[in-house]
Amino acid sequence: MSDTCAIRVGQSVPDFEMETYDPASGQFGKLSLAAQKAAGKWTILVFYPADFTFVCPTELADLADKHAALVNLGATVAGVSTDTKFSHLAWRSSERLLANVQYPLAADPTGAVSRLFGVYDPGSGLALRGTFIINPSGVLVGSEINFYNVGRDAGELLRKMEANAYLINHPAEACPAKWKPGAKTLAPNEKMVGKVYEALNG
Repeated sequence: MSDTCAIRVGQSVPDFEMETYDPASGQFGKLSLAAQKAAGKWTILVFYPADFTFVCPTELADLADKHAALVNLGATVAGVSTDTKFSHLAWRSSERLLANVQYPLAADPTGAVSRLFGVYDPGSGLALRGTFIINPSGVLVGSEINFYNVGRDAGELLRKMEANAYLINHPAEACPAKWKPGAKTLAPNEKMVGKVYEALNG
C-alpha cells in the first residue's frame, strides 16, 4: 500500500514541516517538528484520508472531545491529510461535526509526511488512518494504522498518551494492559519472571 520505508517505533523522526489551518485562531500557520522539540512538546499526528468524507469527521469530532486532556499532558495535536490548508478551512467551516475542533489541521498535499510515516496510498493519493505519538526528543513511541473503513477511538489514544507521559519520567517502569493514571505499574526484574500476577496483585 505504501511506497516508502516508514519510520518505526523507537526511531528518531526526521524534522518535517507542514502548513496548517488553525480553527482556534482562524489563521493559517505551520507545524514544525523542530519547533516542537525546541519547546519540549509531545507531537500527536492523526492522519485521515480526506476532507469532505464520511468517517473522518466522526473521528476528528471524537478527537476534539479529548483534545484538552491531551494538551494538559504537554502534547500538540494535529489532524493531517493530503488536502490543502484551504480545503481544511472550508471543511471546518461547513461540517457541523467539526464545530468543536480547535486543533490544527495540517496539509500534506505532496504526501511527503504521509510517506515518512508509511500511511501514503499511491493508488489514491490519500493517507490511511494513522495515529503517531512523538516524544519531546523526537522519538516515535506510538504507532497505529487502520484501513479507510475503520474509525479510531480517541479514548484509547488518550490512554496511550497518559502512559507515555508517565513513563518518560519513570523509565524503569512499564505500564500493563489497560493501565490508567494511578494504577499499578510494573518494575521488571528477575524476581518477577513468571510472577506478574503476584506483582500486580500483591
